[in-house]
Amino acid sequence: MSTVVSPGNLTSMASRPSAAKKQPAKKAAAPAKAAAKKAPAKKAPAKKAAAKKPAPKPAPSPTGGVYRLVRALWLGLAHAVGAVFRGIGQGAKNLDPAHRKDGVALLLFGIALIVAAGTWADLRGPVGDLVEILVTGAFGRLDLLVPILLAVIAVRFVRHPEQQDANGRIVIGLSALVIGVLGQVHIACGSPARSDGMQAIRDAGGLIGWAAATPLSYTMTDVLAVPLLVLLTVFGLLVVTATPVNAVPQRLRTLGVRLGVLHDPEGDRSTEDDERYDEQWREALPARPRRRQGASPVYDADAAEQEALSKRRGRPRRSAVPQPTMDRRPDAVDIAAAAAADLDGAVLHGMPPSPLVADLTQGVSVGDREETTPTPVPSPVPAARPKQEKLRADAVVPDLTKSAPEELRDLPPRAEQLQLSGDITYSLPSLDLLERGGPGKARSAANDAVVASLTNVFTEFKVDAAVTGFTRGPTVTRYEVELGPAVKVERITALTKNIAYAVASPDVRIISPIPGKSAVGIEIPNTDREMVNVGDVLRLAAAAEDDHPMLVALGKDVEGGYVMANIAKMPHVLVAGATGSGKSSCINCLITSIMMRASPEDVRMVLVDPKRVELTAYEGIPHLITPIITNPKRAAEALQWVVREMDLRYDDLAAYGYRHIDDFNEAVRDGKVKPPEGSERELHPYPYLLVIVDELADLMMVAPRDVEDSIVRITQLARAAGIHLVLATQRPSVDVVTGLIKANVPSRLAFATSSLADSRVILDQPGAEKLIGKGDGLFLPMGANKPTRMQGAFVTEEEVAAVVRHCKEQMTPVFRDDVTVGTKQKKEIDEDIGDDLDLLCQAAELVVSTQFGSTSMLQRKLRVGFAKAGRLMDLMESRGVVGPSEGSKARDVLVKPDELDGVLAVIRGESEG
Repeated sequence: MSTVVSPGNLTSMASRPSAAKKQPAKKAAAPAKAAAKKAPAKKAPAKKAAAKKPAPKPAPSPTGGVYRLVRALWLGLAHAVGAVFRGIGQGAKNLDPAHRKDGVALLLFGIALIVAAGTWADLRGPVGDLVEILVTGAFGRLDLLVPILLAVIAVRFVRHPEQQDANGRIVIGLSALVIGVLGQVHIACGSPARSDGMQAIRDAGGLIGWAAATPLSYTMTDVLAVPLLVLLTVFGLLVVTATPVNAVPQRLRTLGVRLGVLHDPEGDRSTEDDERYDEQWREALPARPRRRQGASPVYDADAAEQEALSKRRGRPRRSAVPQPTMDRRPDAVDIAAAAAADLDGAVLHGMPPSPLVADLTQGVSVGDREETTPTPVPSPVPAARPKQEKLRADAVVPDLTKSAPEELRDLPPRAEQLQLSGDITYSLPSLDLLERGGPGKARSAANDAVVASLTNVFTEFKVDAAVTGFTRGPTVTRYEVELGPAVKVERITALTKNIAYAVASPDVRIISPIPGKSAVGIEIPNTDREMVNVGDVLRLAAAAEDDHPMLVALGKDVEGGYVMANIAKMPHVLVAGATGSGKSSCINCLITSIMMRASPEDVRMVLVDPKRVELTAYEGIPHLITPIITNPKRAAEALQWVVREMDLRYDDLAAYGYRHIDDFNEAVRDGKVKPPEGSERELHPYPYLLVIVDELADLMMVAPRDVEDSIVRITQLARAAGIHLVLATQRPSVDVVTGLIKANVPSRLAFATSSLADSRVILDQPGAEKLIGKGDGLFLPMGANKPTRMQGAFVTEEEVAAVVRHCKEQMTPVFRDDVTVGTKQKKEIDEDIGDDLDLLCQAAELVVSTQFGSTSMLQRKLRVGFAKAGRLMDLMESRGVVGPSEGSKARDVLVKPDELDGVLAVIRGESEG
């Protein structure tokens, strides 16, 4: 095997020990190591001497170190200047993008002013000379247009900062336009060369025109250079106006029609198009499922449409988007959208119409006459609900480019007007009554600072972890931390106090791991909190076309998504938190959401406000089934009425064979359920019944046993009956939120609490004690394993007043007689009876029926002790049932058997009638 030796190898071999000494190194490896261990001090100097021998000694510097001093000073100054500029750049990077764009626009304005002063007013001085050299030298004769061009670009940046692509396109188009025009100007002025002097070039197209025209004129003469420059100019003009070449004739025709130069040929065919479109509209409408008696055989599109809209809950749902305030005529697109909604069966199955269809409900006009009175809506007739049908492939689809026929422009108001029982028309409040919030921030300089602090903590404590990202919410930001291999999660959780110290925030919450991710979450409050408006959450629900009346707005989670919940699926929720944590704002958002999305026929409410000041703003709304209850004893009676209402609903469900109130209501609307023959009862759909208790602690202090029994009974059974509870308290202790209540209220919403024990009472786990208040909460719906951190929505008093005013203007409240009258007829039970009411009634019935008043008989019959039997006899004596004691003899009975009912009514606190 041959070896090739290069000159470089020869040189290297000459400068190091010989090869003969190297070869036996492998064989003597062990003795060499042993010798090195024994005498390391002798070997090291020998090697150093051998290595340094051939190196020559450095020659003394001729400048005496001055060069090195100057070089060090220069490098130090350069590093300092670089650090300053990097700091300025980093600060500009942390600025809001909107501020950066405004700064660019204002800079262009300033440059435009300077250029205008130099070109238009002959500015003197160094700045004027610089403008003449740069602007006049570059643009030549067209230097007067440069300030106008800069001002136009600056105005564009100010008016449309969000259209970055469009701004870049306009800059590119203007550049091509300027180059093409200046090149043509340069050729038109005789194509002066540089040998003619700079003044000749300035009097032509400037340096830009010279650079654009000279190569073309030199290579292909002016005959071809001018058309090419013209094409470049046309290209720049098309780019600026965003006009494709194939759209130029259409744009020119549209411009001519607007200027009145050309005549619109489409207007002549409008009559024929209307007739053809009318025929297609009639053919595309679906067949009517059932005809009412006495109805005309001709299909009535408007009446059938209203009947289909009223199927689900007896009246049409409102639009998924807010209605426009300005009046307009329905165009072809609106009519086509209405036809599409009929064809796809969305209206027939309770889905809200499209926004285009919803716009037809406001200010429909015909010609120059505006229709101010709504068209009468036919009352719904119970009929079998038609099955959903898919759009047939051969169905006729209306032409979207044609105008609507004149007779179809008189569309009735729909999608917003709610036909209730009788002749009452109820209109839901518009979402415009609720304020809009600004877009949430996705990142800020504070987030970058926290990321740097977390990275520094991991580095100092030598933890192999890195911050891989974060999601910013309105109140807190969750930073995702991924661990390295063989790193325990406990090492991150053990640094909780150190992380809190580094980020200067005591409210640090660590989630290990984040649900659905292989990362640890560190939730740190934002220094710049954001407000969540309830209107934004409800607009998202409307955009999602979820028209369930019990859908309420809760807030915004850590990941920036809106949180909504359907109370019908919860089915009961416990809201708890300390004073000032946002509990009352949450209750206001719940009630406002119900008023915005549901009519009184859909949802009725029972409001209990022991504090007397929290819910007074809702007094008189039509959704109330009874006046707002402020007396705790009356609240206990109202809960007992709810239990009776639940039993009545279950009686109907059992009698007609349905398992849920929604199925029963649908059967009632479809006419499948009818009362028994000879019965005078009229079946109506049951509304959802929402009971909101603002302060549960006050009720539990006054009547703990009755309140707990009613709540437990309702929460155990009332879900299928459409009755739902919202219990709120600011004292979540075990004597208020008992074990039975917790076991039957599966959904929890915890705001900031004062202690860990309160957090465990609400959520059965810690976490609420680390919340920062003012709406910051943990939402644990039924079926969830871990709570969701969210910022509760906020509704102002002005918004509540506007929504309440709108609801009051629609209709007045209709209270249930059995609730109000029942509470008025009842009297308070005597305090000396207490919890022995049932036992006392049994004793009175036994004594009166047997006409024998004996204490020992009560002991035997009622199986009570002597003390209890003696107390019962004393209570009957005070109420005139038996006479006084006569030693060992039996007492005289003063009441006859036929007077027993009156005596029992007096004992129960009821009137004898």
